[in-house]
Amino acid sequence: MKVISYNLRKHRAAGELDALVDEHGADILCLQECDVAALPDRVGDLVLAQATQGNRLGLAVFYRENTFRLHSLRAIELKKSLHDRMLKPAHERVLAVRLHDIDDGREMIVASFHAAPLTALNSLRRTQIRSALTELEAFGPGIPILMVGDYNYPVFKENLGQTVRDHGYTLTLSDERTYTRYRVFKGHYDFATSEGFDIDSIRTLPQRASDHRPILITAQLS
Repeated sequence: MKVISYNLRKHRAAGELDALVDEHGADILCLQECDVAALPDRVGDLVLAQATQGNRLGLAVFYRENTFRLHSLRAIELKKSLHDRMLKPAHERVLAVRLHDIDDGREMIVASFHAAPLTALNSLRRTQIRSALTELEAFGPGIPILMVGDYNYPVFKENLGQTVRDHGYTLTLSDERTYTRYRVFKGHYDFATSEGFDIDSIRTLPQRASDHRPILITAQLS
């Protein structure tokens, strides 16, 4: 299974999506910072599962409908930062889809995640991540979970890694930094947390119109 996660930088990189999906043969596409009203129903061979409705900067998930059957969806609100309360960019910071793999008959949850911006404390982002994982477990008890997206967590990842491990999940970074536009903020922002998946690789794709580089996750159910 191939999953692409991409922060579109306020929808600026939306025109790249068809080529990106086709080039890498993605089965699932998880987006952050998209203009929901401007999203198409399809990107390449993928169909839109759902997009958040209450966000100025939305989340969306597309999936390959000849590989998966959509079971259910859930948008999740998390603890808000001061930035969220004042500027209201995002009420829902997790968009989860529960999918049924048509070939092997198993179910999985894949979620697009967008953490609070860098103006918030790392401790708040860790709280958001813990809450997100707890909510995903409740959405599908015992089902493998893969949460990808923009974690906005470029430094002190050992604390984040411990938080994820305490929840029984694995934190996996991509092979190269995903944010390189501004020297002081360079780092790994976009990665994955998972349980019940074997992550074969996470590759950082070339820089395009966004200030984030897309990542390509290759994974399989354990």
